[in-house]
Amino acid sequence: MTFTIATWNINSVRLRMPIIERLLLERAPDILCLQETKCPDDLFPFAAFRKLGYEHISISGQKGYHGVATIARRPIETIEKRDFCVKGDCRHLSVRIAAGGKSLLVHNFYVPAGGDEPDPEINWKFRHKLDFVSEMNAIRAEHDELSGSLLVGDLNIAPLEHDVWSHKQLLNVVSHTPVETESFEAMRKAGDWVDLMRLNVPLDQKLYTWWSYRAQDWELSNRGRRLDHVWSSPNLAASLSGIEILREARGWDRPSDHVPVIARFDLD
Repeated sequence: MTFTIATWNINSVRLRMPIIERLLLERAPDILCLQETKCPDDLFPFAAFRKLGYEHISISGQKGYHGVATIARRPIETIEKRDFCVKGDCRHLSVRIAAGGKSLLVHNFYVPAGGDEPDPEINWKFRHKLDFVSEMNAIRAEHDELSGSLLVGDLNIAPLEHDVWSHKQLLNVVSHTPVETESFEAMRKAGDWVDLMRLNVPLDQKLYTWWSYRAQDWELSNRGRRLDHVWSSPNLAASLSGIEILREARGWDRPSDHVPVIARFDLD
């Protein structure tokens, strides 16, 4: 069977509901993981999703900031809403979903951006980001013959040289500094996670999921970064049939500065 999962930092779920609807109608993923929903739980647009056939919804939201939501066409079981760094931020949500004879544990993450100054001694936001990534070492790619794990979301770090428009110019810019990228890759490897977006894309090929609102013409300048990620446990990697970065969504009406990433699996 084919199983599809999409991840998207939507930058306000209520404001962007028209383009979320477009994604769901055009691509129909089995499960959609949203970040930066900026919506308290009691105001989440449940009815709009259910009208589109997505009746199974797990959310962790707060007013005006952060927030993650996982929406599915089939039943999901909420497993955990972990409070990383004990700050009360809504940045993590994990659910279980059955697909292709396997029980899949799906982690949905929104990692802190880290502010502008890449110095943890003078910028508490950057210190928070580094501490958050450190705590993510506890999230492992659990799997066996009947189960697997996925980790998706806006992880706010572009770890590889060609995950940014200019490696040299961004080395001292938050999201691509060595202290971030090295701890990020160490955390991924320690958890036994596979970076699915780079599985079949050469390391010397540019790969972006985010383009700043500050650019006068984002498409022409193309100064992007790969801040959104899709990881899996090793036993799911061989089942990956494709990854789609929906670049055109950056040009949709009232867009997010991130675009959806969709992974497709052929599961037994």
